[in-house]
Amino acid sequence: MFSKLSVVVTSVLITLAAATPTGIIPPITLPTSLQCCASVVPSTSLAASAVAALLGLDLTGLDVPIGLSCSPITVGGNNCGSTTVTCDAPDALWGGLIAINCLPVTA
Repeated sequence: MFSKLSVVVTSVLITLAAATPTGIIPPITLPTSLQCCASVVPSTSLAASAVAALLGLDLTGLDVPIGLSCSPITVGGNNCGSTTVTCDAPDALWGGLIAINCLPVTA
């Protein structure tokens, strides 16, 4: 059982290592999109790097907050049970997995 687990973990690590810093560098613009994110982490965190690598993004050299597992907040109301932030409008290709330059919304 442990040998299967170690093979899976090794495969994931090799995939992540192969996918990192060769991706697309996302542009940084003024945050304009109201988002509900599961968490907001520094762009230098392992979580942000792992998600970015899966999406083919290169966060190397960026120093901005990154929203993970984000969805837009509609005009109908803010039912965000997590972190409400304003981010760069996330690319539709990222599937809500990541948003760039997320700043907290203060009321």
